[in-house]
Amino acid sequence: MGEIYIQQLFAERIGGSQYGKSNEIYKFEKIKRAKVEAKKNYPDVELLDLGVGEPDQMADAGVIEALYQAAQKPENRGYADNGGREFKVAAAAYMKNVFAVDGIDPDKEVVHVIGAKTALSMLPSAFINPGDVVLMTVPGYPILGTHTKWLGGEVVNLPLLKENKFLPDLDAIDKDTLKRTKLLYLNYPNNPTGASATKEFFEKVVEFAKDNDIIVIHDAAYAALTFDGVKPFSFLSVPGAKEVGIEIHSLSKSYNMTGWRIGFVTGNELIVKAFADVKDNNDSGQFLAIQEAAVYSLEHPEITEKTADKYSRRHNLLMDTLNSMGFNAKKPKGSFFMYVEAPKGIKNGPSFETGEDFSQYLIKEKLISTVPWDDAGRFVRFSVTFVAKDEEDEVRVMNEIKNRLSTVEFEF
Repeated sequence: MGEIYIQQLFAERIGGSQYGKSNEIYKFEKIKRAKVEAKKNYPDVELLDLGVGEPDQMADAGVIEALYQAAQKPENRGYADNGGREFKVAAAAYMKNVFAVDGIDPDKEVVHVIGAKTALSMLPSAFINPGDVVLMTVPGYPILGTHTKWLGGEVVNLPLLKENKFLPDLDAIDKDTLKRTKLLYLNYPNNPTGASATKEFFEKVVEFAKDNDIIVIHDAAYAALTFDGVKPFSFLSVPGAKEVGIEIHSLSKSYNMTGWRIGFVTGNELIVKAFADVKDNNDSGQFLAIQEAAVYSLEHPEITEKTADKYSRRHNLLMDTLNSMGFNAKKPKGSFFMYVEAPKGIKNGPSFETGEDFSQYLIKEKLISTVPWDDAGRFVRFSVTFVAKDEEDEVRVMNEIKNRLSTVEFEF
């Protein structure tokens, strides 16, 4: 009897009375199921997982030791709320030392978050009323858009196309949409395309935001992971950026601290204040010992530099491997993702209408896991965070990929 009335009480935002009844299988669930099927069919073949979107290593030993020491302090036992000034000061210094963004006020322009995901989920509550618009790039991370819709707002997608170097075309947005737009979400270096933003593009974003009274939210989760002489680049380093927006930084990717859930929001004082007020009504802050360990991280950017060197090396290996098979893979300037256009099919074999078709083929037939994206073209995302013991093992993984793919001839 209880299940009958409970089924009628779910909020419309998660499906209402039809919650749990849909037969639709989401992308990552399809990947999970395909992995299970592949392992069952080929139990003696190693599954090469290049779809994982998180670091493959532990946090630095110094970070772990800092956590151990901080966790023993009685003064760290309580709720942090929006506090932890030492972390705020370290975040402001980090912005100056790594990104050349000077003048961040740690007390008014920084607040810690329990991971970037929670920041993105809370921000719409500070700005979105029913009917308001958020501009979101696709393909991309949907959390800000999900919560915008839950609040009655509207999400307008801006496709990231190869011909535009995977930057959104801001000039293509109609005037009526712009009148209702409150937030513009950007993420560079980008997940999943790996594309990087230029100074000129961010300058245009600042002008665009001012002209249309729009707040810019820049998700900088991968901003410190750059290669080949490219320096880490912050939206806030562009003149006028702090007048129109904020930036979200995460230690998950840059410091191998994915499960630690620590990052920060910084930028425009009023936006940071509004976010902090919303946050204060959602959580009680991250454990102060984790914040202290994060201070150690922010004071040691060489940890990120070492990690970036590893990803750069792996990108080179992956690019060479894929291109030897006929793909047009290009090394990104940042992030650990390589975004590759899917082949049309296999000579005398199956055709691939979508990136998902190709991704499913790779998992089921070659036991190589990737993530498909069909939002703006037929692409798959490879990640260089695959598990490998050392550099020699990295080469082994690449050779194994080449061996498996060389048994067929791809058509492009």
